[in-house]
Amino acid sequence: MSTSNYPSATPQSQPPRKDSKNLIIALLAVGILGTWGYFLYDKNKSDKSLAQVQKEYVTVDSSKNELEKSYSAALGRLDSLTGFNNELEGKLTERNSDIKKLRGRIDGLIRKQNLSAAEKKEAAKLISELNEKITSMEAEVVRLTTENTELNTNLTSEKEKTTQLSTDLQTTTTAKQELEQKVDVASTLNASNIAITPINEKNGKEKVTSTAKRVDKLMISFDVDNRIVQSGSTDVFVVITSPDGKPVSVEALGSGSFTTREEGEKVFTAKVPVEFEQGKRKKVEFAWKQNSDFQRGNYKIEVFHNGFKIGEGIRELKKGGLFS
Repeated sequence: MSTSNYPSATPQSQPPRKDSKNLIIALLAVGILGTWGYFLYDKNKSDKSLAQVQKEYVTVDSSKNELEKSYSAALGRLDSLTGFNNELEGKLTERNSDIKKLRGRIDGLIRKQNLSAAEKKEAAKLISELNEKITSMEAEVVRLTTENTELNTNLTSEKEKTTQLSTDLQTTTTAKQELEQKVDVASTLNASNIAITPINEKNGKEKVTSTAKRVDKLMISFDVDNRIVQSGSTDVFVVITSPDGKPVSVEALGSGSFTTREEGEKVFTAKVPVEFEQGKRKKVEFAWKQNSDFQRGNYKIEVFHNGFKIGEGIRELKKGGLFS
């Protein structure tokens, strides 16, 4: 029998190698594309995570910046009160101590690189408390400033009053001094009826004489009066000038010196006390008996009171005759 009608036992030829190569390339391409897709997905996911972290960091950093700005603003307000430290010292010591503690706690938190939510909340609370204390200090400064202004105003007013009082006092003192001067001048006694009587004393008897060598004493008398001077004791000074122009002065008999208003220091012969009665005329009389002979010539008698010369008189003593 013929074998051509049956399938041949010999294998048929395989598909071309080109098809297998293409399949491998396709599989590799799919793998590469998958890997790239994974890489792209992973990168995209990483980018998103990085963006989220950056966003969270910016959020945290911004929150800290706000705390720092708020704290800086509070410190600025506190620094503005530095000029009042001298006035506030002692009055705000306790408050300053509290502020120092607050600042220490806030500084410790602000210096941290990263703050937790609890720490941020604490920092915000402390800064708020600091601001409250600064506000209280500012109010105290305003109060003290107002009081100081009022005090300065009052001091200025008192100074003006004191100045006015001083001026008024000076005016009053000047007026008083002028009045006292007028009263002083007006209280000077007036002298009148001046009489100078030379007396010779012999055998217990007194006789008026004009002979110089016979005169033992000079009796001097005058009247004084004044309408305003108060009643009481006062002194009048009598100056006797001898014919040679020299004042008669015997210290042992009470002579001395006194001050006049116009001639300065002047020697007096006798100081005569006078008991004066206001509004009444008083007769004054005293005797001058010296320890030396009286000279021939004119004796001038001057009467002074209160530094003013209030009267004068002259008496001539003559040279005696052969039998005088």
